[in-house]
Amino acid sequence: MVRKSLRLRIVVTFIGIVLVSLIISFFLFMQFSEKNNTPNHMFINIAKDIAKVTNLIDDPEKVNAFADLLNRFGIDIAVVNEPSESVFSLDKEKVAILFNSNTTDAVFLSGRGGLAIVGVPKIDDGKGAFIIKIDFSSIVRGLRITLLFTLLAVLIIGSLLILFMSRYIVKPIKKLTVAAKEMASGNLSVRLTYRNKDEFGELMESFNRMASELQKMDSVRDDFVSNVSHEMQSPLTSIRGFTRALQDGVIPLEEQKEHLDIIYEETLRLSRLSDNLLRLASLDSEHHPVNFTTFQLDEQLRRTIVLAEPQWARKDIMIELDLLPCEITVDKDLFDQVWQNLINNAIKYTGQDGTIHVEIEMNAQFVKVYIKDSGKGIPEEALPLIFDRFYMVEKARSSALKGNGLGLSIVMKILKIHDCNIDVESKVGEGTQFVVTIPRT
Repeated sequence: MVRKSLRLRIVVTFIGIVLVSLIISFFLFMQFSEKNNTPNHMFINIAKDIAKVTNLIDDPEKVNAFADLLNRFGIDIAVVNEPSESVFSLDKEKVAILFNSNTTDAVFLSGRGGLAIVGVPKIDDGKGAFIIKIDFSSIVRGLRITLLFTLLAVLIIGSLLILFMSRYIVKPIKKLTVAAKEMASGNLSVRLTYRNKDEFGELMESFNRMASELQKMDSVRDDFVSNVSHEMQSPLTSIRGFTRALQDGVIPLEEQKEHLDIIYEETLRLSRLSDNLLRLASLDSEHHPVNFTTFQLDEQLRRTIVLAEPQWARKDIMIELDLLPCEITVDKDLFDQVWQNLINNAIKYTGQDGTIHVEIEMNAQFVKVYIKDSGKGIPEEALPLIFDRFYMVEKARSSALKGNGLGLSIVMKILKIHDCNIDVESKVGEGTQFVVTIPRT
């Protein structure tokens, strides 16, 4: 659990990065200090100045006093008069350089890590040379230790700060984890609040949107199960009651045919419900086959109206057709279901001696099909709901009208698969018009 902690990984990663950065910086500083010639120039200038001051002092005692003073600061002075003399453990070859006729300025003879030996040639009218040893190693060592402790302090303070701040970095993730566990346990009403508009804020907003959608889907699922149960329970209750009555012989012989007709109608109702549910389930899946073919839309509409003739002829409904010759490329079988549902709905809700008008309008971009009836119309507040599954404008009459509220849901699903649109206009007492828009591309 500890190894998998995001907070621990953040802290360890930060400390690792800082530690590696400090080590690299320290070694680069050391390499730069050793390779840079600036300290050598400084030592040469110091040696030249010391040589000048020493030359200006005539009194040997004062020279010795000056040398003792410099020695307190880590500077030793030696005077060599012959190339063969050796001081400060220098090679004779290096000392001999000071007596070379080409050597006219101070020479850096040896040195490292704050220790430098510099030779200044041709003093005392060219008869000798100064060799000055400057030992600043203790100062350099102190500076390195100070630098090291400074880097360690940066590491420790930075680690403590990231350890403290990591709690605030990980806090929203912990909140998200707790909320996800709540949702997994069935609480879909959980929501998160986060004030900052950063990546975590976007993540929280996405989580809240997901929770809202899941809550809607859960509500739709509950409604769906409830509606399916209700729609199936009603015909099953009728079938069970009438068959029991027939078995018990409580229904007179002359009335049995009427009750058998009712049983038959209820079984048809169950069959329609199961067919529609299977069709919706198939359309909801992403594997429903869609076979695009090109055919005459006007002929398809005429055939649908002819097939529905028993229904509209029984109510003496006048059918008005304004169908231009028109070709479309869609799944023909699926669009058969679209027109059957829309035209059967128009017949169902149109009264005796009513009118149904079907028209095709088209241009280069789209084809529109208008199906208008003179029925009782749909209340304005019900219009946004009519494509919901199992929604019935008049639930009390659903059995009489032989519907289950799935027809328009199937229509909407088929049209969405084809990237088509459907609009509805309706006024109570005047009728309803559905407009299907089919792109021609």
